[in-house]
Amino acid sequence: MTDRTSRTARVQDAEQRPLLNRAIFSHTVEDGPFFSYAPNPHGDLPVYTTIHRIRRDVISIVEDYLTFEQLGDLRLNVSVVRPLVDKLYELNDKSIVYCLLVNRSQFLHEQEHMSNRQNVHYTRAMLCEVVATRILRRFGDDNSGSAGLLLLANLLVAGFEPFQNAPEEVRREASLDSTISYNRTLPALEIAILTGSRYFLSSTYCKTVVDAIYIGQIVYTPSTFLNLIPDQYKRKPISLYQPHKEPLLNQYRLIVPRTRNALEIIQFIILLVLYLLFMLERNPKNFSVFELAFAIYAFGWALDQFATILEHGWSVYAQNLWSFLDVMFIIVYWMYLILRIHGWRTDSPGPAQQALDVLAMGAPVLIPRLAFNLLSGNVVFLSLRAMMADFALLTFLAAWCFFGFLLSMVWLAEGRHDPITIGKWMLWIWFGLDGSGVSESVDFHWLLGPILMITFAFLGNTLFLTILVSMLTNTFANVVANATAEVHFRKAVLTLEGVKSDAIFAYQPPFNIIALFILVPMKFLVSPRWFHKIHVATVRTINLPLLLFIAILERRLLWSEYAGGANRQQRRKHRGKGRFWEKWRITSHSDIQTVFDIPPPDSVEEDIAVDDELTHHMIRRQFIRHQSSTQPQAPQAGVDINKEPSTKTPSRRDSLAPYGVLSEQVRTMLNESGQTEDLTTRLTNLERTSARIEEMLGRICGDEDSLGEDEQKASEVDRI
Repeated sequence: MTDRTSRTARVQDAEQRPLLNRAIFSHTVEDGPFFSYAPNPHGDLPVYTTIHRIRRDVISIVEDYLTFEQLGDLRLNVSVVRPLVDKLYELNDKSIVYCLLVNRSQFLHEQEHMSNRQNVHYTRAMLCEVVATRILRRFGDDNSGSAGLLLLANLLVAGFEPFQNAPEEVRREASLDSTISYNRTLPALEIAILTGSRYFLSSTYCKTVVDAIYIGQIVYTPSTFLNLIPDQYKRKPISLYQPHKEPLLNQYRLIVPRTRNALEIIQFIILLVLYLLFMLERNPKNFSVFELAFAIYAFGWALDQFATILEHGWSVYAQNLWSFLDVMFIIVYWMYLILRIHGWRTDSPGPAQQALDVLAMGAPVLIPRLAFNLLSGNVVFLSLRAMMADFALLTFLAAWCFFGFLLSMVWLAEGRHDPITIGKWMLWIWFGLDGSGVSESVDFHWLLGPILMITFAFLGNTLFLTILVSMLTNTFANVVANATAEVHFRKAVLTLEGVKSDAIFAYQPPFNIIALFILVPMKFLVSPRWFHKIHVATVRTINLPLLLFIAILERRLLWSEYAGGANRQQRRKHRGKGRFWEKWRITSHSDIQTVFDIPPPDSVEEDIAVDDELTHHMIRRQFIRHQSSTQPQAPQAGVDINKEPSTKTPSRRDSLAPYGVLSEQVRTMLNESGQTEDLTTRLTNLERTSARIEEMLGRICGDEDSLGEDEQKASEVDRI
């Protein structure tokens, strides 16, 4: 028994022994919050039950169509939205935002595929988004600091699956195995992107979490769809990054979204330079050095894009602003590569020349793609992508509809004109360039030919182009009206895509090609622990200069507030952007921001603090002041009018209405001050009013006895 125990201890020591000397790479031990094959930390939450609870509540609440502005009405906010928010928030469930967005996705699906009550389903989807935004704001208001940021990160990027903790018979019916459920999890942030929840993604606390993930303040290992080089031995839980407690060569900093975005821009610039150098000296007869460099590097870049699609799926990848440009260039590149290899194998100059001609078509894609990268927040590029989608859709529908005209003219021509020539005539008429088709239409048929061509000219050049211009104008107006929400939506997509778990993203092109053909076979030959160690050692060796640069940059510039405190962080936040230009430019307005950058001394703070009571009183009066000019109320005797009420201050939380136009009824609902009459006075006034009503009724009915009794009762009430 003792020998067995000692052998076990020796095996554990061997497992903890590093592959390489750790002192070579860092001066600290990687004792961070890693876990290997750990279960879902939120696996005990009743996600399945919560999803159906929310669906039942939303269906019972919303029975009619409402617009987003109507959902923001104050009366609906007080009577519908806020009670639902209070009920769900009191569950204290970290999956509640995920469950709300899952229900939004289902309502949107029903709105698209069900013919009955489509608008009602859309209203229910909007209500789920609004409630999710309010609950996220509640969590952010009630939990501040680093702990609150970590909680918000768990709400947004923690992975859940819809059948979590569902009854066993339900899981059997859905054919789900609990052992692989962790790989099927999705975060709430990804569902918000898939459902186009721009209102949710542009909320304050959602932007806070997205920005923290983007700069690498929040780190985690996401759950992915498929990995080319899976390395699941150590998975990072959702945690806050502290650079001075991490190793110097931290390979996980290569997959921080901000770092990934900068590296992708550099990679694309290298690709563009190699493309230009190769095309300037292109020669179909031999392979130049620039062509070989471009072909290899472009293959690695295309492999990186393919791994990105597998990471989160095509639905998320397609939401990227420049994804369609990348896909178009990859198609052009593969056509070039196939033709070039075919020409090399057959030793024929024809396919080689065709390959270069095809590759020349990539210039209209590569050149504007760099502008999309550098100016991704510009409203022109935001609207251009949506307008191109509308243009492609309408063009496809027009070509489909007008294909019948082409067939009719080809059959009427009976071989006198080929289909390509007829198609060119129709295309020129479509764009209003030339009317040769109308003059040549008599060759088809003396009567039917002109009728067909003129009808096509009316429908194509007038009707469809008018529809196209109207659609593009409407699309551009919608994007401009919601430009801020659109920018935040694209930022969320870029951030979600930037967080990677596939090991192939730690290798920059073209090293990812070597990693793919070496590490994938090695995965089947070594244990997961040794595969992880070999991968880490290889990444740190290949990216040694880059990792050193990232470590120095984060410790000295980007994350230096850990050493300087919160005040320095605030000053750097306000003065970091463009501080070089602001320091050296000659202007007479620099003191406008400087007056806020320098904190006031204690003497000024004490002087300002004198007005705190007055300011608090003015803010409180926004809720308790009655706008009644016909019935002025005299102050009660013995009551100090300057005394602050002892009751709780009304809260403005969850209100969407302007505070200055609250109706009298809502003011009464929110009025919790102590300046109103006490309960005894209210009862006395009620009895006096009742007595007067009885007296009036008695006079009307002519009942003198009753009148006398009423007068006596009224006098007694007055004496009381």
